[in-house]
Formats: sequence, C-alpha cells, structure tokens
Amino acid sequence: MSEKLHKILARSGYGSRREMERWIEAGRLTINGKPAKTADRVSDNEKIALDGKLIELTFDEQQHRILIYNKAEGVICTRDDPDGRPDVFKDLPKLQGSRWIIVGRLDLNTSGLLFFTTDGDLANALMHPSSEIEREYSVRVLGDVDGQVLQNLVSGVELEDGVAKFDSIADVGGTGANHWYSVVLKEGRKREVRRLWESQGMKVSRLMRTRFGPVALMRNLRKGTFRDLDYSEADALYSSVGMQNKITKKAFSQSTNKKKTTRNSHSPRRRPTRKK
Repeated sequence: MSEKLHKILARSGYGSRREMERWIEAGRLTINGKPAKTADRVSDNEKIALDGKLIELTFDEQQHRILIYNKAEGVICTRDDPDGRPDVFKDLPKLQGSRWIIVGRLDLNTSGLLFFTTDGDLANALMHPSSEIEREYSVRVLGDVDGQVLQNLVSGVELEDGVAKFDSIADVGGTGANHWYSVVLKEGRKREVRRLWESQGMKVSRLMRTRFGPVALMRNLRKGTFRDLDYSEADALYSSVGMQNKITKKAFSQSTNKKKTTRNSHSPRRRPTRKK
C-alpha cells in the first residue's frame, strides 16, 4: 500500500506536511534516485533520500509523543548553530524512525514553555495562524506604563509586519521602575511581545512563556528539563485544534517518562551538602 510522500515524511517526524511539500518542490527529495514530485506516492520498498542521504520512514501509524520543556535563557531553538551555543535539542530523548519537531520557538533571551512532538500534523495545526492558539507570557517591563499605553496595546499598534495587539493584559505587580504583566495573544510572530512593548517606548527586561493553548507551565518543571504530557494534557492539546488524540492511555501507561522530569545539560545542578 502506498501513501503520498509528504504525508509519510510528516508522520516520520521530519516536519509538517506543508513544510515537506516545500522540501519536495525545492528538489531536496529523491525516490529511487529520481527527483520527487509533490503528488508522488511511495511504499516501504522505495529508497527515499533527503539531500542525497537515504532516510528511514515510518509507514505504519506510530505512537506519537509530546514533550513539554522549560527553556532557559541563553539557549537557542535550532539544531545547528555556527557559534556553538547550547540548543534545546541536544539532550532530548533519542528517537528511531522519527525526529522531534519544535512547536512555538522562543528567542535567545526568552524562557519558558516549549512543546516538542513527533506528530507533524499536530505541530502544523498548533502553529498555523488559523488555529488562533492562545500564548500567555509573564513580562517584566521597564518604563512608565500608563492607561493609554495599555489601551494602545489591546486596541492594536502598527508594526513593520502589520497590526498587532494583546488580547488581554493583567497587572501582576512589581516595585520601582520594573513592573510585571501577564499578557495573552493568539499569534506567534517573531519577537512579537517585545516589539509590541517597544512600540510604546518600553523596554522588556524579562520574558517567559507560561502557557500555550490549554497547557500551562508547571512550577515544579525546572528550567532546562522536560517531561511527556500525560493523557489528559495531550487530549486537551489535540482538541484545541480539532484533532483526535493520537496518544492512547495504554501507551502512556507504558511510558518510562510519565512520572519524572528529565535533566539536561543546561539545567542547574544541586551542590552537594557538606557534612557538619
């Protein structure tokens, strides 16, 4: 039985179906040594190459996983960096026949919630503008924020890539020149939260994403650590984009990560206790 190449690539964790179509159109894929076309269908006896290297694909429906990760500041959201900076992918669990897809990138100086999944369709749906998934951030602002500034930010301001706004802003306290706000928006444009505040002459001194859709960042998930979403969390995330949950209760109960967070090389380590 054959299936469309871009669908198999997405199922195998190489990216969303739309992104895979772009790869095919760019000439990055071959089937049995011949350039692939968008409409091509493939079976498990074909030799598929990406950028000249043979790759393994998953033709059977696989058991997908979703990780929630607490990103630290100073860590990048890309696999390859010429400057050798630490990245969020380095210490994620190793996979066979699929790869981790990042959902909702954060810039170098922003911390907080990220998702990683092996389900390309879910990743595409969560990031697509039409889904209008809420993102909530905790932001510390340096400057004199008055009522007019807040009104401008919820009414909409013109940025270089179009009008943008917060769906809500809540004052959560602070002292002196620095003040904390909780903001919600339904877009994921590059540096959008920072650019909105900067449009009003304000400087963002700290920024952390605390919620993405129905899933919030837990207080006990330390920076630089991750865990698998449980069944109810995964179900809520799939439902938020009108999809059926692909993570079964049985598979979740067999997960070795379900009750623990996992430390990576970017997370702080406790100092040994000295005996008195």
